[in-house]
Amino acid sequence: MTSTAAITLADVTFAYGAGRAVLDLPALEIARGERVFLHGPSGSGKTTLLGLIAGVLAPRTGQVTVLGEPLHTMTGAARDRFRAAHLGYVFQMFNLIPYLSVRENITLPCRLSAARRARAEDPTAAAARLAEALEIAPLLARPVTELSVGQQQRVAVARALIGAPELVVCDEPTSALDTDRRDRFLELLFAQVTAAGSTLLFVSHDLGLSARFDRTLALGALNRAAAHGDPDAAPTVVARGS
Repeated sequence: MTSTAAITLADVTFAYGAGRAVLDLPALEIARGERVFLHGPSGSGKTTLLGLIAGVLAPRTGQVTVLGEPLHTMTGAARDRFRAAHLGYVFQMFNLIPYLSVRENITLPCRLSAARRARAEDPTAAAARLAEALEIAPLLARPVTELSVGQQQRVAVARALIGAPELVVCDEPTSALDTDRRDRFLELLFAQVTAAGSTLLFVSHDLGLSARFDRTLALGALNRAAAHGDPDAAPTVVARGS
């Protein structure tokens, strides 16, 4: 692992229960500050990989190191604390809390993690700044159930970014948006990730988005458990000019 790595996986395998491995990954490294686009066909292991990086899952074998910390040696409770303190996660379906307001959803990570709360300094003020940047400031007091899909998406991004997490993971966050809203969303996301100095791992099936990122990874090629006979597995890595 290099000193600049945000994510390093080495000889990682994972299986659900006693079944066959769904992930067999010899090596993967993402540098701090990179914006990486990850794609792959169904069954290539995207969801499993994100679970390992977020500490929701533990590998059967191998090493998963995130922000210099060996997740593979931690207990489940320790991984939960690490995730709350250091990772922002934007879910495909957003996973907002329906009985909380926009402001309460955004500040939730600061209630769950003292480290995030300390970095935010004043969570309410930090939520207001993010809401302003993401163009949802007038909605802070509203229930999230009253928002449009695009507005809910921005709430999810603000929640992921509050407290400046070092790593932000987005799982198919643009799948429900039309082209114009998708492009505007990406502009806002990139601006906020850059401002926070975060590493971004963005998962999508839409290869048309890949040119916006520093690097593209095809998980179908990296994952030996899924790559055999898969015509969508290449190219493995496409580097972009900085």
